[in-house]
Amino acid sequence: HEMGLPGRCGAGAVIHSVYPVERGAYENAGQSSADIKRQLKQLGVDSTVIRRVAIASYEAEMNLIIHSLGGAIELDIDGSWIVLQVYDRGPGIPDVELAKQEGYSTAGEDARGLGFGAGMGLPNMMRNTDDFLIASQVGVGTLMVMKFHLQ
Repeated sequence: HEMGLPGRCGAGAVIHSVYPVERGAYENAGQSSADIKRQLKQLGVDSTVIRRVAIASYEAEMNLIIHSLGGAIELDIDGSWIVLQVYDRGPGIPDVELAKQEGYSTAGEDARGLGFGAGMGLPNMMRNTDDFLIASQVGVGTLMVMKFHLQ
């Protein structure tokens, strides 16, 4: 087994988990990212890597709650990578490059009133990943793929 991780079967992932995230579910904020963090600890992943994944997954989870019409976070772990795929249904991001800038936010008053919406979500995700991809289409949705080296 690579990295000593149990259950690796051929080219398949050691771990595959899906976390649905509902729009506006502030009461559940952080549950998906906490579960991801717990799984990584159980697998003995390095604490520095866990911290980076936890930050990125939390920011992604909050973006789904604040901005999307609902979506999910998928966690895959294989011999050398942790991969988070985050996807949602609408409304999409009109200007992805603008959304990547620190401090830019389209969060509404509900999110801001709860202390969210500072415009640091995408910058924090990009800063903590080894590989970051985002694609968005207005009226359709957004897909993000974040990769982290296990070592």
